[in-house]
Amino acid sequence: MTTEAMITEVVLPGVVEPDGLHLRRRAMPVPARGQALVQVEATGISFAEQQMRHDRYPGQPKFPFVPGYDLVGTVRAVGPGADDSLVGARVAAVTKTGGWATYALVDIDALTPVPAELDPAAAETVVVNGVTAWQMLRGAGLRAGQTILVHGANGGVGTVLVQLGRHLGLRVVGTAAARHHAALRELGVEPLDYRDPELAARVRELSPGGVDAVFDPVGGPGVRTSYGLLAPGGSLVVYGNAGAVDSGQSVVWVFVKLLSRLYTWNALPNGHRAGFYNFWAGHLTRRTAFRRRLRTDLGIVLDLLRQGVIVPQIAARYPLSEVSAALVFAETRSRAGKVVLEP
Repeated sequence: MTTEAMITEVVLPGVVEPDGLHLRRRAMPVPARGQALVQVEATGISFAEQQMRHDRYPGQPKFPFVPGYDLVGTVRAVGPGADDSLVGARVAAVTKTGGWATYALVDIDALTPVPAELDPAAAETVVVNGVTAWQMLRGAGLRAGQTILVHGANGGVGTVLVQLGRHLGLRVVGTAAARHHAALRELGVEPLDYRDPELAARVRELSPGGVDAVFDPVGGPGVRTSYGLLAPGGSLVVYGNAGAVDSGQSVVWVFVKLLSRLYTWNALPNGHRAGFYNFWAGHLTRRTAFRRRLRTDLGIVLDLLRQGVIVPQIAARYPLSEVSAALVFAETRSRAGKVVLEP
């Protein structure tokens, strides 16, 4: 790799419309000790980047920065002292930012091997989304034959979550716009319209005794309804705060109110559990253990993808140069699955 080599990356300069993103060219970075230079073959647009565009994602960097929560690519160089056999390996990584680029520097201990036969875009659909779904289902302590309710079943996490749920022998009820119902039925989901004013009654019709778990990415006022739909011993798992984006309130304040509500519900003597799933739990205080668990869980999910247990749900593919159009498309939520950028 020559000193004249350049990379292209997408820069989010501030709170802008999607067409306010711009492409930047700069010199190829050189990996330091403990780092790898990864040529990015697929990266995704998630709800996190949509929130970052509005400066409403907790803990996001100061503007300007390069978005990109996760990536799949091939190692092209490693830093001093690293194992040279890594060069040429296909890997996946969770980066939180920096993935929307043709090349990215990634810590070596954050890399997970990707089976060579997998399409990079297909693998990309399960990096963050698959780990999130797998860890939430495992944490809910569910058994085959039980019933779960998945809100946003057509989303990036939702489409993986419902497939893993069916694989584990669960009955899955999923909410989404009516245009997504046919696709959800093909995945074995019993779909309901999330805009139905009688949604709670519809769930009760399908599962009169309540559901054993609810997975909610919105975190708004609807969590009360979700909690009220639980069967004895059931779990409410909130894994997003999408309701805060359009609320006009401070994201931090909305999040604090949500956590307070969940904590209060957990104190009630009704056998229900309520909690917020935090993908990054332990990242700062137990980094080695966090990354080891992430590599293990992502490895499991990638193998399920390889086996065909998970069918990748790709809403659309765009080249990096069309990132603005890709972001517009992603924010319409008009097609189930994940929008993938292919640098």
